[in-house]
Amino acid sequence: MNLRPITTKQKFQYNKAVTHVIQSFEWGEFRKSLGIPVLRYGLYQNSKLVNAFQLTLRKIPFTNQCVGYLPKGPAPDKEFAEALRKIGKENKCAFIKIEPNVILNDSEGSLANASTSETSSEILRNAQNDNTDTSFRKSPKPLFTKYNFVLDLTKSEAELLKNMHPKTRYNIKVAQKHGVKVEIKTDNEAFKIYLKLYFETTKRQGYHGHNQNYHRKVWETLKKEGMAKILIASYKGEPLTAWMLLNFKDTLYYPYGGSSKTHPEVMANNLAAWEAIKLGKKLDLKYFDMWGALGPDADLKDPWYGFHKFKMGYGGKLTEYIGTYDLIFNWPVYLAFTVIDRLTPIKIFLLKLLRK
Repeated sequence: MNLRPITTKQKFQYNKAVTHVIQSFEWGEFRKSLGIPVLRYGLYQNSKLVNAFQLTLRKIPFTNQCVGYLPKGPAPDKEFAEALRKIGKENKCAFIKIEPNVILNDSEGSLANASTSETSSEILRNAQNDNTDTSFRKSPKPLFTKYNFVLDLTKSEAELLKNMHPKTRYNIKVAQKHGVKVEIKTDNEAFKIYLKLYFETTKRQGYHGHNQNYHRKVWETLKKEGMAKILIASYKGEPLTAWMLLNFKDTLYYPYGGSSKTHPEVMANNLAAWEAIKLGKKLDLKYFDMWGALGPDADLKDPWYGFHKFKMGYGGKLTEYIGTYDLIFNWPVYLAFTVIDRLTPIKIFLLKLLRK
């Protein structure tokens, strides 16, 4: 196959070839708006585009090397591996981290939007080249969770409700009885509400989210393409929950959200999720991607268990992806980076560096 850069004129063909919103042409434009280098390529066979992907580059401090990050891209087959080796060497990458949008397993078998049905071992055996040190290696540092809940929106509302946990159905009814109002908005005032609730939540829960500029650029870039909406659930005129929802191809994504700690008794979050599901159906989408989850034997003491349990209540498939792999070109820099990444607060700094 031939590797060629993708141009702006090829946006439609590019988007047709990729399988996740993070690989969309529009997401790449958002990353560019943050000042991050974005490289887009296509793999061609007989002048036909058969695969496409984009990756970002981040310079490693105190070196002339960079890290390539390629989330939710193609399966790491032989052609893809060869393409990344070429790109990595041309751009002085110490390594390229990939997290393919490839399903290893889920609670009921393979999903239709997976990029391949091969197992993880088959894919990586095809990608591995025993005669070189630049082969895919299991990464010690994933950036996305390996698990996710994905809901089938082609089912009827009655069937979707039936598949929910009884407590989730009950909480939806509680919110409705309290008169919680859910609105889908695309104006900047709604975005301000979303920001306020998002950062209230990160402070309350004690986790590190993206900064305001990141969220603003996501919103501005994807909203103008019709790919971003704000969902707000309010009680007596007070916003209690706000989510940013993204849509790409046949999938609605719930990547970011926030909530108030007031009026927990009205269950605004539960109704927000149900209205998001109904929005996906209204848009004639096939899947609701809830962005991340813990594994099948989730620890009740895990700080993320509350989020996991909330999402689990909606009856989506617990989906396992093949995981995170590194294609390494400079072992000394890679090993030093990996060691430092395990330290705090440097670890937090490097995590922000790659996710920025």
